[in-house]
Amino acid sequence: MRWFFLILAIASSAIALALGPRGTKFSSPPFMLFPDMDNQQIVKPQKPSEFFENGQGARKPVEGTVPLGLEFPTGKSAPTTPLDFSRGDSYYDTGRFGDYFGKGFPEEVKVDGAFLERGKQRFAITCSPCHGTSGNGHGAVSKYWLLPPTANLLDARVKKMPEGQIFSTITHGQGLMGPYNGILAVKDRWAIIAYLRALQNASGK
Repeated sequence: MRWFFLILAIASSAIALALGPRGTKFSSPPFMLFPDMDNQQIVKPQKPSEFFENGQGARKPVEGTVPLGLEFPTGKSAPTTPLDFSRGDSYYDTGRFGDYFGKGFPEEVKVDGAFLERGKQRFAITCSPCHGTSGNGHGAVSKYWLLPPTANLLDARVKKMPEGQIFSTITHGQGLMGPYNGILAVKDRWAIIAYLRALQNASGK
């Protein structure tokens, strides 16, 4: 019986020590058993920094820096680069004509050997881990889960999809597939679609 009261006393003391200080204000920071990277050696906004000569933590962009993929306030005269990630509501940028998915490739891209090779490279990097190198859905990831199955891009359902719908899926994601609009430039998304069409034609299905 004495062991029961001893264990009860220890448990009660532990609970009192754990819950007793709750709501109490302390002048020193609390002990963090799991910091979870809450405190990092980084420069916080509007804070000084001894690393720089003028003591300011906030830095101005290097003179002449031009942000890529952003729309400039100069309207139609804004320059374009192959690295644009999105810049408007055109078919090239959205895969849509109004509320409808477009069919075919936009006039901004030229589907040739170099374009297909670029699509093959991007497909191997961003698509093949799940969809497989041939697009049949048997990528490396498929070995680790069964449900839901990875989409077979050679399936008749995908073949019937207009190019604009595939572009929108790459851009915004679908199901467990996340969006790739921040990973793949607009032109690279169209290159992947061109290469996918080549895979579908070669499959003979």
